[in-house]
Amino acid sequence: MKIDFSEHPHRRLNLLTGEWVLVSPHRAKRPWQGQMEETPQESRPDYDSACYLCPGNERAGGHHNPKYSGVFVFDNDFSALKLETPAAKYNKDNLLIASGEAGICRVICFSPRHDLTLPQMSVESIRNVVDVWTEQYDALGALPEINYVQIFENKGEMMGCSNPHPHGQIWAQNSIPVEPAKELQKMTEHYATHHRCLLCDYIQLEQNLQERTVLENENYLVVVPFWAVWPFETLVLSKRHYGNFREMKDPEKNSLADIIKQMTTRYDNLFRISFPYSAGFHQSPTDGGEHPEWHFHLHFYPPLLRSASVKKFMVGYEMLANPQRDITAEWSAERLRQLEDVHYWEK
Repeated sequence: MKIDFSEHPHRRLNLLTGEWVLVSPHRAKRPWQGQMEETPQESRPDYDSACYLCPGNERAGGHHNPKYSGVFVFDNDFSALKLETPAAKYNKDNLLIASGEAGICRVICFSPRHDLTLPQMSVESIRNVVDVWTEQYDALGALPEINYVQIFENKGEMMGCSNPHPHGQIWAQNSIPVEPAKELQKMTEHYATHHRCLLCDYIQLEQNLQERTVLENENYLVVVPFWAVWPFETLVLSKRHYGNFREMKDPEKNSLADIIKQMTTRYDNLFRISFPYSAGFHQSPTDGGEHPEWHFHLHFYPPLLRSASVKKFMVGYEMLANPQRDITAEWSAERLRQLEDVHYWEK
């Protein structure tokens, strides 16, 4: 008997991590009686004298921001990593194991405007952010202590964002973190077996099927990945094979700014709110090695499920067994495809 993805419970394999997700599409038809949360108010001034990220203001750590007019980068005043950390090892009977982790954390303010998120910025302004991401990846990756550079953004209070001023972060560290390390292993295995890139093959398959594609431009494809865990999770894939910002061509930087604006606009239009998410680039390690297997990509992980007031939690079975979702990746892709590219605030 053939599996009906729209009706039958089934598991899907994440090609990038080797992990499974349980999909239970029949459960999406049940009535919702869970927690409902108020839709957050979105009115903010273009400058907030109490904001520690706005130009000219004092930060929480006591430093003062310059009166910046573009993208502003600074070392996090409360960094989770420190560059001078010794590479000491600790091992107690092979049961209690630890090691020092050197690194550096930075904050990137996307704009001096307190009230502008990425979908509300112009493509040209987002391109300026792309340029800074490139510079930071290059500069931090060149440090001998740094073997991986993680660029990411947490948007919205429910994603743990401590300040509404639009900003992202960079954590650069000595070791390759868990999630990129899983992807590195799977990409390496595929490349060794097939002498081809894993994500290049996946892109070709998704373009042929056109079942989970949300949008695309000349240089990037956006899909709800077949193995998506979060309800409206998306994966932004470069059509050309390259590993990191340093290898990106100028037109591809313009296209990346364009696709980010388009995708974040659709997110906002989905429930007509400033849509929360965690997003981040996965790039090749900066460990000095060659990484022909690595393919540049961007993950969007948004938590909202049925409306602006209903979010997905990882609880119970998902914490103790493996991730599970009700709505299928194909349904989510179709829902996102139908949305307009014009931000609802502009109408």
